[in-house]
Amino acid sequence: MYERTRATLTELEKSDWFSAVGRRDTEAAIVMSSWKEAIDSCSSDEWQDLLLEAANQYREKLVSISRERFELWNSVVRELKAVTMPLVTSKIEHVQTVHQLPKVFADTVNWDILHACAEAEYADVYPPGFFASQAYWYVHGHFPCGWQGNFPEGKLIIY
Repeated sequence: MYERTRATLTELEKSDWFSAVGRRDTEAAIVMSSWKEAIDSCSSDEWQDLLLEAANQYREKLVSISRERFELWNSVVRELKAVTMPLVTSKIEHVQTVHQLPKVFADTVNWDILHACAEAEYADVYPPGFFASQAYWYVHGHFPCGWQGNFPEGKLIIY
């Protein structure tokens, strides 16, 4: 694992995820008012499709730039999951229990954090983008959970 990926993980570990949910502290995103709204948004087909498309586009760029490095993708992801899944579990456990959040919440956070770390791991091939921006919101206490408008036009939705 590259140092830049370790630095990403360290920043994620040190931050207080979900400490700013619902706080209208930015003009850069639409801020939801409740966990129910956030879960409805993150579980929408549109948001789930956008997350998948963002991951696919990143992988397509990787393969077009360096097929050799891309061929390591599955082993890199396995290595990252060994670190990201326990991190996510520890960060979401309390809020998931207190607010009785569904599995889609944990799945979405796991996907975001895994892919943010994958972008860091491959940053020497292609610069981090969508998932690095997702990680930014976790570090700043929010939950990125949707998009309003036709991507890339429009605005991110956070809680």
